Amino acid sequence: MTNPRRPWPPLLALAALGALLAVPARADVEIAVDVELILAVDISYSMDEDEQRLQRDGYAQALVSGEFLDAVKAGPSGRIAIAYVEWAGAFEQQTVLDWSLLDGPQSARDIAEKITRIPLRRAFRTSISGAIAYAELMFDGNGYRGLRRVIDISGDGANNQGEPVTSARDRVLKDGIVINGLPLQLKRPNAAMMDVADLDLYYEDCVIGGPGAFVVPVRAPEQFAEAIRRKLVMEVAGISPAMPPVIRASMSAPRVDCAIGERMWRERMHN
Repeated sequence: MTNPRRPWPPLLALAALGALLAVPARADVEIAVDVELILAVDISYSMDEDEQRLQRDGYAQALVSGEFLDAVKAGPSGRIAIAYVEWAGAFEQQTVLDWSLLDGPQSARDIAEKITRIPLRRAFRTSISGAIAYAELMFDGNGYRGLRRVIDISGDGANNQGEPVTSARDRVLKDGIVINGLPLQLKRPNAAMMDVADLDLYYEDCVIGGPGAFVVPVRAPEQFAEAIRRKLVMEVAGISPAMPPVIRASMSAPRVDCAIGERMWRERMHN
């Protein structure tokens, strides 16, 4: 005899289905992409509003450029995963565009539009090491499986807060992640602002690393959009500049003091 208090099998099946639908979907299957790319951009107070807008617009324009889209299309899967992070001090990192699939002109336009809509903001200090550490964690469980993983660091100053930039870099390189650099040298170095004269050398010797790692310096505002476009094309295509030769971060004797930012900050605090 059927227990009148016990639900019929069809009702049990419906209840089970409802429970399954109530559980958020899990990204158990990773999407294969050619590159997992994090654009990590400096928003410290050394960057004025014009420079920030130039930086933001440069990335947005590069993502929809024909050359960049051709590089994406030419990859084995014809798609990449991209995220956009803003950073400043050791505890000032924010993901303003989470991982997104870029697989053609429409998705590129959507991503570029989202980036340009982000309100401009600024924050204190410069922690390249904090940006690297933050970006490293973003690769875990992001739902994508790339042939390469790349952190793209752009900024206008040396690390002056957080762990030493070289220790953060070396830890990330052990995980097989490549770090490329876009040092912004748009102003004459100002000692009062703790500017580093040879920021391009600092990035080459202290920040970048991994197979094919490279630096593309920007020394004038009119170079910005072109430099970003060229760098993104190379990152997606997996190539390095032919000239000049890139000094790898693994070199035994850095040409600049990799702790110069921290030293300048200590001196400023004691004066």
